[in-house]
Amino acid sequence: MLNLIPKAMADGAAQRVMQRCDLLANISETQGELTRVYLSDEHFQANRQVQQWMEEAGMSVWQDEVGNICGRYEAVAEGAPAILLGSHLDSVRNAGRYDGPLGVLTAIEVVSALRNQNIRLANAIEIVGFADEEGTRFGITLLGSKGLTGQWPNDWLDKTDSQSISVREAMLAQQLDPRKVLQAARHPESIAAYLELHIEQGPCLETADLPLGVVTAINGAHRLHCHFTGLAGHAGTVPMTQRQDALVAAAEWIMAIEKETTAAGGGLVATVGQMSCSPGAVNVIPGEVALSLDIRGPEDAPLSQLLEQLLSRAQSIASARGIRFHAEEFYHIAATACDKRLRAACTQAVTAVQGSAPLLSSGAGHDAIAIAAQWPVAMIFVRCEKGISHHPAEAVTVQDVAAGIQAFTHAVQLTATPLREYETDDLSQAV
Repeated sequence: MLNLIPKAMADGAAQRVMQRCDLLANISETQGELTRVYLSDEHFQANRQVQQWMEEAGMSVWQDEVGNICGRYEAVAEGAPAILLGSHLDSVRNAGRYDGPLGVLTAIEVVSALRNQNIRLANAIEIVGFADEEGTRFGITLLGSKGLTGQWPNDWLDKTDSQSISVREAMLAQQLDPRKVLQAARHPESIAAYLELHIEQGPCLETADLPLGVVTAINGAHRLHCHFTGLAGHAGTVPMTQRQDALVAAAEWIMAIEKETTAAGGGLVATVGQMSCSPGAVNVIPGEVALSLDIRGPEDAPLSQLLEQLLSRAQSIASARGIRFHAEEFYHIAATACDKRLRAACTQAVTAVQGSAPLLSSGAGHDAIAIAAQWPVAMIFVRCEKGISHHPAEAVTVQDVAAGIQAFTHAVQLTATPLREYETDDLSQAV
């Protein structure tokens, strides 16, 4: 029978995590704000600090060829496959302090708790502080985790930042050898599973008044550039019944997007976040409108069905108004389902802590997307105040972090325990 770590131990660990998040937040390229980007001096300063904390927890530590900081806590049998824990240490500009680092620092506390109780598991535990998830500097996301899985395309080394410095040049400046990036890839058999704890970055757990939730999937997404083309005309002389107003068509479609996406349910969301109107004069009927569409959901088939429905609706609106509509997709990523076996372990662990385990999808991207190409993944979410993230007001409570450490540690132990039965309302599976 596996038990939760004592609450007093979890409370002390949570206080330590909060203090360390504050310390990492001070490692920033901008005074008074948190900005830490890939291959910067701050990137490696943060790595050195996390290395110290990993070593204090009893881990062997190294930095890999793409700049991830890695630690290992050995299994009962040396060389056993590892349960990989982690998150990212980079940030967006003017960021909050918990998006990413919370997952790395709670993972270190998992190892500390096991070591303090003289526990070794059937699997080793490895922790990775991923070097770049956000893509802030070079416009490429998941650089760190895709290094671990061997998914670096050849052209990434030639991508440049706003100062025209390439990834290759930035690596050389930090004593990393760009010829060796593929050596960061792990052998498939060296890792058994990936677990990540992360702030929710949304309001659902706060609404449910619960500190923790279990992720079912990371949403897939489609992003499109859309255009309505009508006919510009004099605002005073063209009758209302004879207008080919592109902006009115776009407005009608935006309202339809909200209505039809809400009706579809299933965790689907759609957003029009950008719009421009031409010619843009107060006394001219809009002749052309360009707008964006971002649509996301936890399952690919319903997501594709909704997208087809919304584009068909746009064509109908345009046709009825005597104007044209066209759309071009510029980004697509498939949904990433969390592994049912690992999700069941997380569900059991979270339920042990708080009595229930709400299931929710992630609307934001995570390193688990890249890791899932090689190994099974699962995630636990921690409530964040008002769902705010990517903002200095991002906040968690020490009590919620303590609950997260209890559940995370328990989930790791469950994952590493052979033949344990995991129960959920739709799953009963032995590991």
